[in-house]
Amino acid sequence: MTPKGKITDQDYSFIRDLIYKETRINLGDSKRELVSARLGKRLRANNLGSYTEYCQMLQSRPNSGELYHLIDAISTNHTFFFREINHFNFLTSHILPTFVNGRLGSGKELKIWSCACSTGEEPYSLAIALEEFLGKQQGYDWSIQCSDISNRVLDFASKGIYDRDRLKNVKDEWLRRYFQKGEKQMEGYFRVRPEISQKLKFQRLNLFAQQYPWHQKFQVIFCRNVMIYFDRETQQELVGRLAQHLVPGGYLLIGHAESLAGIRHPYHSIKPAIYQLPA
Repeated sequence: MTPKGKITDQDYSFIRDLIYKETRINLGDSKRELVSARLGKRLRANNLGSYTEYCQMLQSRPNSGELYHLIDAISTNHTFFFREINHFNFLTSHILPTFVNGRLGSGKELKIWSCACSTGEEPYSLAIALEEFLGKQQGYDWSIQCSDISNRVLDFASKGIYDRDRLKNVKDEWLRRYFQKGEKQMEGYFRVRPEISQKLKFQRLNLFAQQYPWHQKFQVIFCRNVMIYFDRETQQELVGRLAQHLVPGGYLLIGHAESLAGIRHPYHSIKPAIYQLPA
């Protein structure tokens, strides 16, 4: 069923306000056509003929689970392995040696949080980098908490299966070492080896939930390319909350298109898109 007519101002305002309330994603007028196009699938899935009917359904059935589908439809999930490689270079050249030398928290397990893990390329890239470095260090280990607001991408990420095109930035030696090559109907696909994937935990999380599901603190938090969807007030709130989950001297890495300039925050700027909490 094709939706009748364009999305009205009233319907778009309702969707925009609902998304902001639930996720703090700030949809401006420039996103109107994108939202309209992506909602088409949800209208067809619910056998609805107009955006107005869809909004009425969301209002009358707030606990139906459709809200999660709406968030999945609106969320943008563009990523790839070793995206923004400078971050991974800094991780291996500076952060990991600092950790091994005992100057980044106590203990011998490095804990990293991938805040907006999307389809998993970021945390699996981190896993490769960590295993390459810490795997050669006696007695050291690592773990990665992976969260996203979209159930759809989390389901994809948790499987750890990627086609060859999505792995073009992964070195051949790493592909052999950390992935299992698919055969027969899975030819052309690669699955992350279980000894690596078992150290990653995927779970749905709204970054603005009343509280996070863990009490541990992390040495490193990757929160990349998510703040661009928030207004400045929301960005400030988020980086303040993340600071509460970093160890003293811990690092926050954000996307290269993002900046903490102009907002209050407790971090020292180390390099573009790399910040450190005071020790």
